[in-house]
Amino acid sequence: VYRSTGNPGTQYCSTEVRRRKKYQRIRDLREDADLFQRDLAKTLNCSQQTYSDYERGVVDIPTEVLIALADYYDTTTDYILGRTNQRGGIHGRKPQNQG
Repeated sequence: VYRSTGNPGTQYCSTEVRRRKKYQRIRDLREDADLFQRDLAKTLNCSQQTYSDYERGVVDIPTEVLIALADYYDTTTDYILGRTNQRGGIHGRKPQNQG
């Protein structure tokens, strides 16, 4: 879906905006939890480079990794995907690195 930004000749794709938000959200979640990429890579059973590629949008985040991240941070996949700004989790627990 393309929408005008209000400036003549300038448009953005809401799908593209959501895509970029997804990558920013996983970085923000990681940094808010005071974790390094290598920490998440170990949790997700992937290399630090692969996790870095997820955060930078070089490769798309596989569904199973998206679900694992949502579970780890006790949030929803909709939040990570930028479909909602409601960060609240579905399990009511702290992220696994806490406590």
